[in-house]
Parts: sequence; C-alpha cells; structure tokens
Amino acid sequence: MQIDLDKIKKLPPDVRKDFMKMYLKLGEEKKKEKAQTDFLSFVKQIWPEFIEGEHHKIIAEKFNKLASGEIKRLIVNMPRHTKSEFASTLLPAWMIGNTPKLKIIQTTHTGELAVRFGRKAKTLIDSQEYQNIFKTRLREDSQAAGRWETAQGGEYFAAGVGGAITG
Repeated sequence: MQIDLDKIKKLPPDVRKDFMKMYLKLGEEKKKEKAQTDFLSFVKQIWPEFIEGEHHKIIAEKFNKLASGEIKRLIVNMPRHTKSEFASTLLPAWMIGNTPKLKIIQTTHTGELAVRFGRKAKTLIDSQEYQNIFKTRLREDSQAAGRWETAQGGEYFAAGVGGAITG
C-alpha cells in the first residue's frame, strides 16, 4: 500500500493520529502473518539479534516445505551453523504454533539433551514474543521440560537413544 504523505499531512491532527495508529497496527499484523507462514521471518521476530547467512535461508526454505508437506523427509548436516537451535528448538515451537494439535517426538543422542531442547521450546512458547505471533498455549499442568502438552491437544516428548517411546 502506497501512502501519499502530502495528503496525510493535510488531514486534521486527530484523524492523522488515528490513521497512523491503524497504519502501524496493519504493519504489525503483516509482520505477524509473515512469522506464522515463513520460518525465517519467525526466527527474526523471536530472535532479534540473529544474524542471517545464506545457509540459514536454505534450511529455512526446507523447513517451510517440510511444514507445508511438500517434502516428507529432511536430513540436516551443518555442524556449528545454528542447526540445533533451528531444528531442535525453533522449528518445533513454530510447527506447534501453526498446528497446535501436532504431536512431536524429539530424539537426540542423550535424553538430557532432548530435554534441554524441550525446555527451550517450552520456554519460547511461554514467552510474550511468541504469544504475540501464535495463539497456541501450553496446558497449565504441563510442567516437565521433556514432556508437555498444548491446551489444544498437541504434545511434545523428548527422548535419548535407548529411551522408551511408546504409544
């Protein structure tokens, strides 16, 4: 939307003020919608200090395709390039934000690491920044970092190699 600033300046002060409030609110809504539909936009909104690289754009596009069902399997090999933060913390939170009934199993080489990722995702979902983007809420009685549920029926379960996954 193009705005003619000269026309805006000619509006009465109270109308101009109301217009600017609505215009800013529209910008925030567009930013929120972009964060809901695009993984990298979500990352930038949740993590303002994040410094984007080309490899981040590539993995984010793959995550978008994974979320849309365009691809079914994905292997990510990129040591020391934000892989764990993206794939093990931010992606589960973003996916469950978009699909609050989603059931996620997070597995890693140790149960402790899986629980740590679960704690970070859970903390993110509880944050005000996340709540400004998604309506997904955690169940009040979900206290465990490695096993929690959304109020909408989604679940997150963390396990390490050799850990029991049933159901």
